Amino acid sequence: MHDELTREDIRKMKEELDYRRLELMPGLIEEVKRTRAFGDLSENYEYKAAKQAQNQNRSRMRYLEGMIKTAKIIDDTSDEESVGLFDEVEIYMPEDDDIEIIRVVTTVRCDPRKGLISRESPFGKQVLGKKVGDRFTVQVDEHYSYEAEIRSIKKSKDDGSVPLLGY
Repeated sequence: MHDELTREDIRKMKEELDYRRLELMPGLIEEVKRTRAFGDLSENYEYKAAKQAQNQNRSRMRYLEGMIKTAKIIDDTSDEESVGLFDEVEIYMPEDDDIEIIRVVTTVRCDPRKGLISRESPFGKQVLGKKVGDRFTVQVDEHYSYEAEIRSIKKSKDDGSVPLLGY
């Protein structure tokens, strides 16, 4: 399965990969060398921490390389009346009698606590393509679903301000 990513997602991933490879990794390698000189490696916490940081960096680099290599590039544009990627959407939740402001984004940039909803989530799938006034049902699991309504759409582009997910 290929992750569906925008050109901006790929650009941000390449930028992070370059930073990790060219700036971060040399410092981590030097720290491993420096802490190795402290002596007995079995009781050398600094060395273990330096190796762990180096391994985490390598792991993130492999992840980014894999995502870039297997990504399917998608278009982030939509018509003027429908919800598209990165648009700011005001949604009414009748169950809570509450209004939420969300943006539907790619999976590598989602953060539900900040209103950044993955396009692959049940909610994101329902919102994309909807117009103002459209009501829809989000099926969370076989026992629970809820209603929502699009109140407004503020068209937006991917300006790069939404960061990549870390780990």
